Amino acid sequence: MKKPDYSKLIISLIGLFVFYGVIVSLLHSIESQVPGSKMISWQDGLWYVVATITTVGYGDVYPVTYWGRAIGFVVMLSSLGVYGFIIGQIANFMSTLKEQRELGLNGTDFNDHVVIIGWNDFGRSVISHLVAAGKQVAVITRERSSIDAIREFYDSDKVYTLYADYSNFEMLEKANIREASIVFVNLTDDTEKLVYVINLKKNFSNLNYVVTLDNGNLKGTFQNAGVTYTICKNEISAKLMASYIFEPDVAVFSEEILAYAHNDTEYDIKQMKVNDTNSFVGTFYDKAFFDLKKSCNVILIGIVKMKGGEKKFIKNPEGSLTIEAGDHLVMMMDGKGKEALKKQFRIQEIG
Repeated sequence: MKKPDYSKLIISLIGLFVFYGVIVSLLHSIESQVPGSKMISWQDGLWYVVATITTVGYGDVYPVTYWGRAIGFVVMLSSLGVYGFIIGQIANFMSTLKEQRELGLNGTDFNDHVVIIGWNDFGRSVISHLVAAGKQVAVITRERSSIDAIREFYDSDKVYTLYADYSNFEMLEKANIREASIVFVNLTDDTEKLVYVINLKKNFSNLNYVVTLDNGNLKGTFQNAGVTYTICKNEISAKLMASYIFEPDVAVFSEEILAYAHNDTEYDIKQMKVNDTNSFVGTFYDKAFFDLKKSCNVILIGIVKMKGGEKKFIKNPEGSLTIEAGDHLVMMMDGKGKEALKKQFRIQEIG
């Protein structure tokens, strides 16, 4: 969508000012020297023109000559067109503002949010889980018909929608993409995703990217292109199906903990960041495991540490591993455990 062009409006307004400026000058020159005239000065002429245009018509100032009344007649008739013009421009301006807001052209101030490029049923399902988890989402779509559907399902303070061409990287700035925690490239074809990610990283190289793949053999290619996380939907579905066949109860539980816990009785796996002020800093992993289970009914299942500038997930580590500020603890918990965890240990949730 092109930005609104106000040059015609500005030219029209200038033309109106010039036109009525000439009218005031003519009235003053014609009426000022006539005996009994009510328009002695140009201010009187201006007062008459404004009163006539606005249809107030005080009657304290009026032309008394033939040509003065002829000009007054023109002023009276032109006021109808001026009103129509002003009302039309105001309506057009308000309509433009509304459309800009609906299409997301005014931008957003979301921070640490998720940017999803591309809208479809799968993206809608992902957004629902993210919103339920309290995450703000910016959706970028090139389908105009998708805008109304997204706005109907989600509140604007939780989901921001931008109508834009995906290749217009300047427009992507309106989604505050540089401040996003992760970018989900939700296009339809694996090849299209790969080409797009390569071009996207040229403009936004420091962001984390995640894609879903139809062909799991392309994982290495996408990772070499700079994608942080690659997920093959077919592989996940196959593993879950096999689990349902051989371990149905485990499969049901796995499906539950992969989603966001909507109430206090449902379980969820969360990743929490250990802040400098956290009481676990300097504590052995084993001790934190028992403390969390006893005080919050939270199960610690792993820890993420930075090794050589990269994150390393250590699952259920053995030995005397010390927890440090900046580490991430991976835990399984229900809704009650999450609240108790935040109050007692001041751990920051990141996912």
